[in-house]
Amino acid sequence: MKRYIWAFAVLSALATGASAAELLNVSYDPTRELYTQLNEKFIADWKTKTGETVTIKQSHGGSSAQSRKIIDGLEADVATLGIASDIDILADKAGLLPADWQGRLPGDSTPYNSTIVLLVRKGNPKGIKDWGDLVKSGIKVITPNPKTSAGARWNFLAAWAYALKQNGGDEAKAREWIGALYKNVPVLDTGARGSTVTFAQRGLGDVLIAWENEAYLAISEFGEGKFDIVVPATSILAQPPVAVIDKNAKKHGTEKLAEAYLKFLYTPEAQEIIAKNHYRPLDSGVAAKYASSFPKIDLTTIAQFGGWKTAQPKFFGDGGVFDQIYDKK
Repeated sequence: MKRYIWAFAVLSALATGASAAELLNVSYDPTRELYTQLNEKFIADWKTKTGETVTIKQSHGGSSAQSRKIIDGLEADVATLGIASDIDILADKAGLLPADWQGRLPGDSTPYNSTIVLLVRKGNPKGIKDWGDLVKSGIKVITPNPKTSAGARWNFLAAWAYALKQNGGDEAKAREWIGALYKNVPVLDTGARGSTVTFAQRGLGDVLIAWENEAYLAISEFGEGKFDIVVPATSILAQPPVAVIDKNAKKHGTEKLAEAYLKFLYTPEAQEIIAKNHYRPLDSGVAAKYASSFPKIDLTTIAQFGGWKTAQPKFFGDGGVFDQIYDKK
């Protein structure tokens, strides 16, 4: 009987022209809620336009850990990771997409931006107002591991830029300062979401260095009235890029679908969802509509560090600045 039911379903699908496809979006830690909403909208729009039913599966974790999973065989059709260097390695080391992938979509293939802020306990009992307070004695700072988390690398560079500015560009003094900061870090989670749980749910630490969107999510998910967001005077423009993983998409026959999915992220409808989830939209009209939701901050950029191809090995490669300062903890 089951055989006949299955056969009837197949014949019905063929008769009506119905079809189905599946995408795997391998993403970084804080985007679970965002892509759940974006996927629902894209699936409905795609069905209306093409008649095709699409299933989109999500995988989340620390950005660098996710990148390594793709290299090790996780067959992502698209990667929506937290940092460009985690997609660069998919091109440079694994040959899964062209080296010039960032030129394929607007904004260097970054449909939205974010920045780094400080999340503290309600009422800010430790009086944390800016980066300089994070090195004070008795302050416990929560931030993830920059070896596995893109958010942690943005955190590190935002703090480093502050230290460099405070010390007149003296890298030796900046290194000393950031070493003091990491002495105040009691635990390094592998990803940004893990650090949020450590701070907001487990109650460890006085301040969480976080993606702006993740700080707002912590307030909504773990309790209104429990936390305050401290916007530092300076931070960094965090750019989480997206890319079709050509080799996998070609294997799965999903190249056009994967490309359409990423282009959808730039549409006004998707940009509205992005803004409502506290990511900074690329679309100028949507950005203007939600401008009051995003405080103006003096932002450094990755270009000021020579780009990720320079910053990644210098700060986060084996034996780099992070290894040097954290070994001394």
